[in-house]
Amino acid sequence: MRAADGDDRELIVRLAFGSMAAQTMRAAERLRVVELIGDRRRPAADVAAEAGAEPQPMARLLRALASLGLLREHASGSYSVTPAGALLDPNRPDSLTSFVRMFTEPAMTRAWEHLDDSVRTGRTSFDTVFGTDFFSHVARHPEVSADFNAAMGQASRDTAAALPHAYDFGRFTRVTDVGGGDGTLLAAVLAAHPGLTGVVLDTAQGLAEAPGTLERQGLTERCALTTGDFFRAVPAGSDVYLMKSVLHDWADDQVVTILSHCRAVLPPGGVVLIVDPVLPETLGTPTPSETGSGSGSGSEVDPEVNLSEGGVTYLTDLNMLVNVGGRERTRRDFEDVCRRAGLTLTSITPLTGAAPFSLIEAVAAPAPVPPSDTGTG
Repeated sequence: MRAADGDDRELIVRLAFGSMAAQTMRAAERLRVVELIGDRRRPAADVAAEAGAEPQPMARLLRALASLGLLREHASGSYSVTPAGALLDPNRPDSLTSFVRMFTEPAMTRAWEHLDDSVRTGRTSFDTVFGTDFFSHVARHPEVSADFNAAMGQASRDTAAALPHAYDFGRFTRVTDVGGGDGTLLAAVLAAHPGLTGVVLDTAQGLAEAPGTLERQGLTERCALTTGDFFRAVPAGSDVYLMKSVLHDWADDQVVTILSHCRAVLPPGGVVLIVDPVLPETLGTPTPSETGSGSGSGSEVDPEVNLSEGGVTYLTDLNMLVNVGGRERTRRDFEDVCRRAGLTLTSITPLTGAAPFSLIEAVAAPAPVPPSDTGTG
């Protein structure tokens, strides 16, 4: 092992300050900094006045945002917004403000203070900190619920752009998006495939924003909204059952329950499509994206892509541990939960432009062949 150098120390310091950088973004969003600067150069004093803040602390905040690449400081003492910073403008169609708000919300961050306890015990820290599970807490706090739904919709945009063209939906008639939230993902699929109809299944809180999504896309007549609990059942009548960022919220036994409900209503020729990251078996090795269930065949993802995107995925994995009790999975893990639910994993396809997500296809497992009677009489 080589001795640590300056770059190694810089890495540790940068990681230690990571939560402070996140809270700096949170403060910028709450103070509407990017909105107030807009597409102009503005001095800190003007921004402070409109935000109802003190000039000197505002100048310090703006300089910190500039150091993070979200603003640009000019010699005149004024500031402008960078392309990355512009994503904190809630008026932009590609805004990430709700995503930032949710992932810096105390409901998301406080349990992280007890990550070591979750690692020791394997138990979710959120339940201990808040006295209830994450989804019950969200349901009881309308403002947090609205932020969560909006954040999930914002997080689905890249996937919604990639998925409709990454799979042959045209051979099917009806798609149910299990845990589909505000309908962003299914709306994109239906818009690209006019012959399809759809169903979004979620809780009442999860569906709160879905009517607006469907109305804006002109899809109200082609898509039904169904309130339900995927741990009890999923509606029959579709030949595709789709779920994005659902299974990673849950432990294996719960995942098997969800998949089993899909399997129970799957018609001949129907499929289950899972959109989730697929971790490599070993960090730094390629993730196979093969057609067919055999390991090691087909094309591979460049390991550098996995490493560049993977840091967030492994942090998401720990977020599942401390907040909801789920986890990210490898191909082998997905094969196992599918098998237990009566499904066969048939392909994994990385979603170009929506890293680190992959599209996982599973079909009904073939029924076992009874032994033939070869007795001689």
